[in-house]
Amino acid sequence: MLRPFAPLWAIALTLTTALRAQPTPSMPHALVWKELPALPDREGFAGSYAGVSGNVLLVAGGANFPDKRPWEGGTKIWYDRVFALAPDATAWREAGRLPSAGGYGVSVNTPEGLVLIGGGDAARNFDEVWLARWDGKTVTFAAWPRLPKPLAMAAGALVDRTIYIAGGLDRPEAARAQDAFFALDLDRLSAGWRTLPRWPGAERFLATAGAHDGAFFLFSGARLVADGAGKTSREWLRDAYRYTPAAGWKRLADLPRVAVAAPSPAPSVEGRLLVMGGDDGSQVALAPTAHQGFPRDTLAYRPADDTWSRAGDVPFSLVTTTLTTWRGQIVVPGGEARPGVRSPRVWSADPNGPAAKK
Repeated sequence: MLRPFAPLWAIALTLTTALRAQPTPSMPHALVWKELPALPDREGFAGSYAGVSGNVLLVAGGANFPDKRPWEGGTKIWYDRVFALAPDATAWREAGRLPSAGGYGVSVNTPEGLVLIGGGDAARNFDEVWLARWDGKTVTFAAWPRLPKPLAMAAGALVDRTIYIAGGLDRPEAARAQDAFFALDLDRLSAGWRTLPRWPGAERFLATAGAHDGAFFLFSGARLVADGAGKTSREWLRDAYRYTPAAGWKRLADLPRVAVAAPSPAPSVEGRLLVMGGDDGSQVALAPTAHQGFPRDTLAYRPADDTWSRAGDVPFSLVTTTLTTWRGQIVVPGGEARPGVRSPRVWSADPNGPAAKK
């Protein structure tokens, strides 16, 4: 207790000491990134499916502009190639073909194998769901229960034994994003997908999903807004939500900035979900050739106290790409480096590496 009429310096010293004594959450560490072998394509892909089966890293499908950029009249090409990277391999190899060329779906690692959900191509979006499995030589596909509606550019993640899918677009030419929220119980596949109550916010696509401590998270994204002249524009969203079966949806603290199409799902590291980069919309009015790349800072969400902080920068500028985990590593395989420009580079980071032990 302070003495009556204590000098101001003594009061300040006592308050400072007390504040320092209060327990405060440690700041999240910045991950240390390294490169894995690049994908065997000069351009690379956006919207690829990616995940793991049989301890082999798989990347499949996606799209790029192989000849000319879109503003030069280039045509977007969709792919069905499946690439595999075995542990300690120095190069990818082709390991099969998707049931149909496409991309921009949701990829989920499960004990059963890699689940590929929805996506689309230039003509249509998909409701198909496939289980992809590595058989030692190639990748095989088995049909799983279809989505209740076609969805591309949705967000999804596995929580315990349930896959959740939120938002997306039902058609390539859609004028409105979806507020769909579906769940598939891996122990009751025959029951198919359940339609669950929507989150208490705007419909969206290109959001980032997350899973932590039995809950599903939905971060940022964009919605489509009609301008009255038959065209649509994007409304950039910063809101965030958490879903649990027992309590339903709860709105969370807004992101510090917009993060559309960030690598998804966000990994959980040291009790925080990491939203890496994403498009903040700040360059949307620029000509594509003037675009400087997407933000590289990492936004770290701490569910324990509903707070956001910064967790360093990533060495890449990549959006519309899947994030997966392989052999304990976080992996980001390719993506869109700038509008119309892809990247074949594959990045990985150890969440338990040297930076985590500081």
